[in-house]
Amino acid sequence: MLSSTRSTRRTAARTLQASAGVAAIALALTACGGGDGSDEGSSEDGPITLKVATFNDFGYTDEMLAAYTEEHPNVTVEHVKAATTDDARSNMTTKLAAGGEGLADIEAIEVDWLPELSQYPDLFTDLADPELDGRWVDWKVQQATTAEGKVIGYGTDIGPEAICYRADLFEEAGLPTDREEVAELLGGDGSTWEDYFAAGRDFVKESDAAWYDSSAGTFQGMINQLPAAFEDPETGEAKDLGDNADVKAIYDEIVGSVDDDLSAGLEQWGDDWVAGFQNDAFATMLCPAWMTGPIEQNSGGIEGWDVADVFPGGGGNWGGSFLTVPASGANTEAAKELAAWLTAPEQQTKAFETSGTFPSQIEAQDSEAVQGFTNEFFNDAPVGQIFSTRAQAIEGAPYKGAHYFAIRDEVTNALNRVDITKSQDAEESWDEAVEKAAALG
Repeated sequence: MLSSTRSTRRTAARTLQASAGVAAIALALTACGGGDGSDEGSSEDGPITLKVATFNDFGYTDEMLAAYTEEHPNVTVEHVKAATTDDARSNMTTKLAAGGEGLADIEAIEVDWLPELSQYPDLFTDLADPELDGRWVDWKVQQATTAEGKVIGYGTDIGPEAICYRADLFEEAGLPTDREEVAELLGGDGSTWEDYFAAGRDFVKESDAAWYDSSAGTFQGMINQLPAAFEDPETGEAKDLGDNADVKAIYDEIVGSVDDDLSAGLEQWGDDWVAGFQNDAFATMLCPAWMTGPIEQNSGGIEGWDVADVFPGGGGNWGGSFLTVPASGANTEAAKELAAWLTAPEQQTKAFETSGTFPSQIEAQDSEAVQGFTNEFFNDAPVGQIFSTRAQAIEGAPYKGAHYFAIRDEVTNALNRVDITKSQDAEESWDEAVEKAAALG
């Protein structure tokens, strides 16, 4: 039986403000003139050293990288790992603004950065390769493909979402605990957010624990189901948040659940949130595949976690990363070869076994290793099958333009003022978000 590892990956960690990132990258475009990747050294040249910069845990073990050197004796791979996405993004944008000097040959990026980076495709090597057509799920490729057809990143993982829950707290509250029964409790194949919150209201009547951990985290799962939450896909222009009925409806549903004491009022990744796993602070979480690692890490000594094959509103994806090859690198062709190898189904299957990062490669998803993968910590849940099913429910990637994250942050801040600091009521906080979003320009 395969078991999950203790991934510390935090692909959902808060990113820097989008406006700051755009400014830094704009400086880069001026500073390095787009970069032409003139030294296109291949892995047949050498000897060369290729640096791979990632963050948290991509599942790239020393053994995996040594295997590449064994296959390519002229190449030594050096792995540089930042602690968080914030650290990696800050490093990347700063060095882009300095002309690209000091960037790794391969730079990992989180999906949330793509709307900004895609505006400056000349800063990156085109990774399009007909031989790799069909490797990834279509919408993953589309995320990293510019309007002109340039591919700036090879997909690593995706974040299909299920519901993780504390079976022991469910039992104490008189709710079913079997994962199939829990899926039905939450609405089964036709699960809605109304079903999810209704089950939570029944739970909190019988428990001292909250239903879910974070209103902002819950908002993340809900907003990702809108095809175009904050911008017009045709023009790229930001929508008027004050007239955005779809986003306001999600906001109202979440603050209503806060009023009903369903939220634990915690900020994800904060110290109180980490402590909440030990303090029985909440019974459920929206759970992309990569979240199983942090849950296990933070819940040491706690038993009862399980995973239900269900997600309100249908399919949902949260997070996922890519490998890019900066055009300013000295060995762009060799770096492209390594990036292709690291994102091949064989390597991504191993990364899933090591770190729980669910592969975006179709062959890897269908492999026996992934399909048979169980997680001992989550009551031996067949997480390979569960997240495969959840991945198949994802209909595509929502539109996220250059304004997306700055506006999303304002709505997230509004929820936090209601749920965490309790400094404003729901109406006042929404009005402030509308005003600040309008000021973004």
